[in-house]
Amino acid sequence: MTTQAAGKKNGIIAALGAIAIVLLVVIYYSPIWWVSLTAPQYPKEAFPEGIRIHFHMNGVFNGCPKVEKKEIEEDVVLDCVHEMDAINHFVGMYPTGAGGPVEKAFSPFLLILLGLLLIGFIIPNRKLRFAVTMAGWLAMVAWMYMAMVAPNGVRLLPTSYLKSLVTALGEGEEEAGEPLSPIIAKLEEELKKSGSKFVKSEEVRSTLEKTGHKQLSDILGRLSKGGEGMQVKSLKEILAEAKKKGEGKETYIAILKQTFLSDQARLKPEERQKWTGSGMQVLLWHYKKTLERWFNEPWRNKPLQKKMATAAWGLFWALIIVPPILFFLGSFGPPLFYWLMGLIPAILPVAFVIEYAAWLYWFGHNMSEMGAFTLKPFMPTVFGQGKVAQFTTHSYPHYGFFIMLAFALIVLFILLLRRKQLREEGAAARSAA
Repeated sequence: MTTQAAGKKNGIIAALGAIAIVLLVVIYYSPIWWVSLTAPQYPKEAFPEGIRIHFHMNGVFNGCPKVEKKEIEEDVVLDCVHEMDAINHFVGMYPTGAGGPVEKAFSPFLLILLGLLLIGFIIPNRKLRFAVTMAGWLAMVAWMYMAMVAPNGVRLLPTSYLKSLVTALGEGEEEAGEPLSPIIAKLEEELKKSGSKFVKSEEVRSTLEKTGHKQLSDILGRLSKGGEGMQVKSLKEILAEAKKKGEGKETYIAILKQTFLSDQARLKPEERQKWTGSGMQVLLWHYKKTLERWFNEPWRNKPLQKKMATAAWGLFWALIIVPPILFFLGSFGPPLFYWLMGLIPAILPVAFVIEYAAWLYWFGHNMSEMGAFTLKPFMPTVFGQGKVAQFTTHSYPHYGFFIMLAFALIVLFILLLRRKQLREEGAAARSAA
């Protein structure tokens, strides 16, 4: 093969690789799979697609459209993630946010790794391949460390991921529900009498004890002033203030932070954590919060929390240790590792389906006895239509999965082109000899 022909094929492979990289970015922000529940109590007039949710790489999002009909006026779109979780909890199933928390948090870094493997496979020169992939890995590790470990790192995580965390908690509204209102109202009344907006912590505790509530769980947003006082502000007020600014990263972080502080206020002083705002802190706290959202069973939840913490830190260190080894072997090692650099990204759709099915199995086989109804362990429907109690379930790929398939096909085509190119170059070399 001539140098000109080889250069042309390399150019085609590089162009296809660039398209594949763009598709990876699109995949991250696209719904990959959708699930819906239909039942007689959810008429099509009000619920045209049933109770529907969308699975993304970084979370679970509302899939219910806004209903606009003459007989129905809907100012706010129904939060079908919350509705789905409420239905599931009646049969003892954990909320959807309990599934794949580590994968969702690390999804941007995992996709970057796939992109680097593909870029490495495309580059024919061994030394350049290793240099480029290692440079990309260093940038990825720097971002991952700053986001997951450093203080306020949560600000460096994608806005869509933070939105999914807030969505999983019912938009924060549960924390600001009616059960809190009488306590907050009583405290506000006491504060008005004293003519002060801030009170000492001992005075707050005394007020709570007088009203029969000894825990400080209803004192949210403990903002110190002068190092001793704290502002008595409900999450409902915080939400109202945050949402005035509109949807966005700052709003989501404010909701997560204040919910975190609310949870810490429920604990004994020696058990409380300070808010650092690191991605890892938010990940592990949010998982704990999600498990306890419907079923407060420490004997079941604590082992799950320990496993998830181990998995999170395990993946963190794996993304630091494993890629350089892969890049080195793919550049200077046996040919098998070079081909693995292309094959690993190509199996993304298969990996997603396996992961999705595994988590469905976990949900169906880890149900709580605290549910209103008891079901035998079962495997939820991965693809197609199923039945659970009086609900009909629907589970199908969304357009993001087809983009994922397109990505995989492009990568496989790149593999075939490279294989043909190397064969032709080998044949030409033998002929010349």
